[in-house]
Amino acid sequence: MVTLMMAPANSAPERTRELVRYDDVQIDVITEGAGPLVILLPSRGRDSYDYDEVAHGIAAEGFRVLRPQPRGIGQSKGAMTRISLHDFARDIAAVIRHYGGPAVIVGHAYGNWVARMTATDYPELVHGVVIAAAAAKHYPPELSVAVTKSGDLSLPREERLEYLRGTFFAPGSDPTVWLDGWHAAASEAQRIAAQNTRQAEWWAAGTTPLLDLQADHDPFHPLSKMNELKDELGERVSIAVIANASHALLPEQPHAVVDAIVAWVRGL
Repeated sequence: MVTLMMAPANSAPERTRELVRYDDVQIDVITEGAGPLVILLPSRGRDSYDYDEVAHGIAAEGFRVLRPQPRGIGQSKGAMTRISLHDFARDIAAVIRHYGGPAVIVGHAYGNWVARMTATDYPELVHGVVIAAAAAKHYPPELSVAVTKSGDLSLPREERLEYLRGTFFAPGSDPTVWLDGWHAAASEAQRIAAQNTRQAEWWAAGTTPLLDLQADHDPFHPLSKMNELKDELGERVSIAVIANASHALLPEQPHAVVDAIVAWVRGL
């Protein structure tokens, strides 16, 4: 059993950047805070700046928060074709080893696949996984198309906003915050990696504890499927539902996300 010791809360943790290298891969890592490691992984085609407010909040609660940028974003580099989720998991494992691990990994949307793959392939490095706004095991394929359209900068602004409203943001949330921050090359590499990996390889996340952090308006994971993962994997799955949020989750309800994650990690 791994015991995580809490560091004193810091109201204004310093934010720095560092490059972690192994083989022919370079990972650009944003760091802040001090204490047990919490790693934040963004959704498909997006960079970890989406986590700015969430990262600050978790760091202020006494954690060292790491945000490894996916390959193709920032200064992160590595193969972008003929890859699988196992390659992305290797990137995260290298980051955890560099900073001393083990870590809790928070994966938002697509990022939860990478988090669960890392827990499967490197269980000794992962203390727990938060799957934030994770899709249900099966969801309508047109939602994947809508994700691609949301990030297609060649489309008219209003058309993209329509996709963002319908796919990522709950009523009352501002979808314009996600008009920017999309990275086409990274998104394509992530599509390839997912296509080359069977869902069964990462779905269970090994045997690590899981927090299924759901949004109450998420079309990828309707509340009718709230208990899907817990029914399958049992008591190692905890569930928390964030109100007034959809698949974007992080920019919609950052304070509620911080509270849920910190409470769960402190209970491990």
